[in-house]
Amino acid sequence: MRHSFTVVLTLGALAAFLLGSSASLAEEQKVVFVAGTPSHGFGAHEHNAGCLLLSNLLNEHHDGIISEVHHNGWPEDPGAFDDADSIVIFADGGGGHPALPHLEQLGELMDEGVGLVVIHWATGIPPDEAGEEWLAWVGGNKEPYWSVNPHWVITDPELASHPINNGVEPYTIDDEWYYHMRFRENMEGITPITSDHPPEETLDREDGFYSGNPHVREAVLERGEIQHVAWALEREDGGRGFGFTGAHWHWNWGHPMFRRQVLNAIAWTAHAEIPEGGVPVGEITIQDLLENQDYDMPDGFDLEHWENLVNEWNETFE
Repeated sequence: MRHSFTVVLTLGALAAFLLGSSASLAEEQKVVFVAGTPSHGFGAHEHNAGCLLLSNLLNEHHDGIISEVHHNGWPEDPGAFDDADSIVIFADGGGGHPALPHLEQLGELMDEGVGLVVIHWATGIPPDEAGEEWLAWVGGNKEPYWSVNPHWVITDPELASHPINNGVEPYTIDDEWYYHMRFRENMEGITPITSDHPPEETLDREDGFYSGNPHVREAVLERGEIQHVAWALEREDGGRGFGFTGAHWHWNWGHPMFRRQVLNAIAWTAHAEIPEGGVPVGEITIQDLLENQDYDMPDGFDLEHWENLVNEWNETFE
């Protein structure tokens, strides 16, 4: 004989259960990574490997975020961005920017308040094709004959008082830090997150597309203006944007402060909670960084140099 059981919930208990379930669902934010195609050889512009590393760290260390990675450019699946709270684009930019053929789709997502994070060259889109959109959605653009792309060492950065910098200590690191970005007029809605004074030798090259121009020389050499290499945007629609010009070298993700700042920023753009001490970043080894590379390691590559550096970073910021 089958027995039947009746569970009786008071209205108060039922309401508490439903509200609790809704709150749990509301607290889980979805982040979609768009990883660009291979381009720069082993260890540089490693879009797929970089996105996978960041996504895995978020999934492992942030209970309020689920994330997924779409490889080698814009996802073909039209539903890839369904329910997205933030989109992260780590890819080559300029005329090959993966967002260019999809501005209408991206604009609809921005209108819904979805966040947007752009990393390294993805900060730059042709100003005559999407410059206005980029300033509206992320606040800054790597603009030809205005911005520059030298390799230099950040040594004493100014870190803004902002949730993105929770748990982030000033750090020294060598990268291809773009600067003199084209920002919104009067920096409207923008908070500089990481800023520093580039050394004069970053403008030793002749003027060119991204090598130098009279505008940046006047700003840096004559007026001594500090340059912003990471920034946050509060959009008028309630959405959030973040630009980060570093990450040419894949190995720099081995620096705990470098990756924490970006992980915090991704969480912030998704309106997810950022712990007071920042998103946990785990401990990344050189073996972790060797995973998912687009290219084979070339003969003569000085892996020991990077391994020692990553070990040093881990020991310094443990």
